[in-house]
Amino acid sequence: MVLQDKYSPDSIYSFARLIITLFIAIIGNAGMWAIVVIMPDIENEFQVSRATLSFPYILTMVGFALGNVFLGRFVDRFGIKRAIIFASVLNFIGFAGASMFDSFFIFTFFHLIVGVGTAVSFGPLLADISLWFKKFRGIAVAIAASGNYISGAIFPILLGGLIDDHGWRASYYVLSIASIGLLLPAGFFLKRRLSSKFHKEQEEQAKTQAVSSSFSPLTLQVILSVAAICCCVAMSMPQIHIVNMCVDLGFGSKVGAEMLSLMLLGGVISRLISGVLVDFIGGVKTLLLGSSLQCIGLVLYYPTMDVNALYIVSLIFGLSQGGIVPSYAIIVREYLPPQEAGERVGIVIMASVFGMAFGGWVSGLIFDLTNSYQLAILNGILWNLINISIAIMLIFFGSRNPPKALAA
Repeated sequence: MVLQDKYSPDSIYSFARLIITLFIAIIGNAGMWAIVVIMPDIENEFQVSRATLSFPYILTMVGFALGNVFLGRFVDRFGIKRAIIFASVLNFIGFAGASMFDSFFIFTFFHLIVGVGTAVSFGPLLADISLWFKKFRGIAVAIAASGNYISGAIFPILLGGLIDDHGWRASYYVLSIASIGLLLPAGFFLKRRLSSKFHKEQEEQAKTQAVSSSFSPLTLQVILSVAAICCCVAMSMPQIHIVNMCVDLGFGSKVGAEMLSLMLLGGVISRLISGVLVDFIGGVKTLLLGSSLQCIGLVLYYPTMDVNALYIVSLIFGLSQGGIVPSYAIIVREYLPPQEAGERVGIVIMASVFGMAFGGWVSGLIFDLTNSYQLAILNGILWNLINISIAIMLIFFGSRNPPKALAA
């Protein structure tokens, strides 16, 4: 009887590592959602326009995008542990610095640092955990990716109460302490790296998959990056502007934060379901399904002005789009070399983040020009349709042998 290596893919250690990865993802992704929650307070304190108000978020997303690539390469060379330690220090500096100054320019600059630090909790973590699973890779990546949405479901509520009692600066101080006190120590639990034996096995499997593809690795990387931009421009409008939209409709920021949490909770469920699904139908078909459902969710937002209906639509939107971004990571792992997983997943995540940043800004600009979010919703629907077209193209033209190439 041959005993399984306890540090092999799909081992007990792999699942223990997944639990720690999820914890890091939940704590580390707080930086992505903190700025969304405090936007109304920042607007009142600094007296800026809605489009200008988007710049701290944009810079957070730029840092997040660049950090996914930089830290992804860092993980490929030095492992996830050192990347997490480095990122936790960046988060501490970013949150503490943003809370200390009264200048909107300096406040915005520190969000670039927050974005880079936050990045380690998404793309690099997904790439790392994907190496530790083979049979259950889809659900493992989905669980790790869910940390982003669980963080978004938890922290708006926690920070909302803290902001009401002590102001937004106190909430940022707490986040800076959490970065050093929780995120940094957790990184030491992920110090082990997958052995070269299993790396070589996964590399051979990726080469076999790549042979069946009609696209070169570079072409596939570009196609996935364009798709990621399109889907996230569409995704950004409700996620970034739901709090401000509720304030404009007279429902208050607390109601908006609750809708955001409900949306992201739905996203967690969606990611888990998509993770199970991707192990059966593959990343490309999961991408098409998620993008189509997201488009339906956006259409439902357009005529909705009632507070109860907005709660329902926010949940529906969350349930529809949660599995889209993780499906890109699965497609990368299906067709591209595992030793480049961190960098290549990071590039696609970077593209998705640029899409979120651009979508957040353009939605704010459309609101400033029209004093309404309805045209911003229509803008999101158009970008979503482009993403659906790309997914269909990948299914029909991306493989010489579609049934085999699209199998998980």
